[in-house]
Amino acid sequence: MAVNSLSVMSPDGGLSRYLTEIRKFPMLAKDEEFMLAQRWKEHQDSDAAHKMVTSHLRLVAKIAMGYRGYGLPIGEVISEGNVGLMQAVKKFEPEKGFRLATYAMWWIRASIQEYILRSWSLVKMGTTAAQKKLFFNLRKAKSQISAFEDGDLRPEQVSAIATKLGVLDSEVISMNRRLSGPDASLNAPLRADGESEWQDWLADDEQVSQETIVAENEEKSLRMTLLEEAMVELTDRERHILTERRLKDDPTTLEDLAAQYGVSRERVRQIEVRAFEKLQKSMREAAVAKNMVEA
Repeated sequence: MAVNSLSVMSPDGGLSRYLTEIRKFPMLAKDEEFMLAQRWKEHQDSDAAHKMVTSHLRLVAKIAMGYRGYGLPIGEVISEGNVGLMQAVKKFEPEKGFRLATYAMWWIRASIQEYILRSWSLVKMGTTAAQKKLFFNLRKAKSQISAFEDGDLRPEQVSAIATKLGVLDSEVISMNRRLSGPDASLNAPLRADGESEWQDWLADDEQVSQETIVAENEEKSLRMTLLEEAMVELTDRERHILTERRLKDDPTTLEDLAAQYGVSRERVRQIEVRAFEKLQKSMREAAVAKNMVEA
């Protein structure tokens, strides 16, 4: 059975009930997750895949809530995120040493963002990389300059955001107006009885076990070690381009790097892709070797 065909709970029957139900699925310990992933990868065990999916439904819902301000039904956003989660489970390679949650976050966000872009008809407002970046980063940019007021931004705020995101002032103004619809409050009641709020289903970071914190720190340390070791395998140009394009919060444009190196945008893109593939291969081989040593 393919992961995509798994029967996964849907929020269509009521969001409050859905959020309550998905909390009943237990979180997976690292060893259990590894075993289930191996069963799926080697034997296409649909029960193993189902357990991995259901144990991460809360992660999807939490990520989806971050996109609640785009005026789309949150239930549909969650459903799209679940599609991304199933794709992540399908492609997950446990021998690399990473947890499924770390790997799945990218797939979940990508699936949700694609749905939002389709729903907002980006054809009408442009499809350039800069405009898409503006679409998904405007709220964050506003919060960084404390632009919390509703309505139009002040001229100096518009200018600051436009400069940071590499777009025109007019594009910032237009996008801000489109995204200024009412936002949902985490304190809004989920049910008519008012006993439960949106934020109630979110994980309480203060209650995370010490074992979980240690495991997460070890995983983060492992990722950083593998990354640092793999970066050494790249040439200076590959390392610089990959860092500028993939490892920075505000990536450098292909145009800027092309001008810096005196090559075409396409050539920079090719170097970026090749460097990323080399990095992945090196990190994968290092992770496998580490697991063999520890076995």
